[in-house]
Amino acid sequence: MGFKTEPTGYIKTAISDLQGTWENLKDSTIEHFGFENSDKLMFHIHEGMSWESVRDLNKMKDAMILIQNITNASETPGEVTFWVEELRSQFDETLAAIEEGDAK
Repeated sequence: MGFKTEPTGYIKTAISDLQGTWENLKDSTIEHFGFENSDKLMFHIHEGMSWESVRDLNKMKDAMILIQNITNASETPGEVTFWVEELRSQFDETLAAIEEGDAK
């Protein structure tokens, strides 16, 4: 039996792009923290980024919908709103990549 070796190159994937978008949303929310419902938004961002959500994209989708609803019902800074919209777009792209077998 042989030993598995670590790959020498890494392929950029839709899933890693999605993770990066979550990070950008979190960073933007922290930068502008103190706006209406920013505490609730931050809680749901952490839920969406949790290991449980990464393993179950339906759970991630639920967190994302709550985040969208909070930003739509609040006076949210433009940069945060941008990343929420970007997150939705990246989430949809990730689902499409998974369905096509392109997500690795």
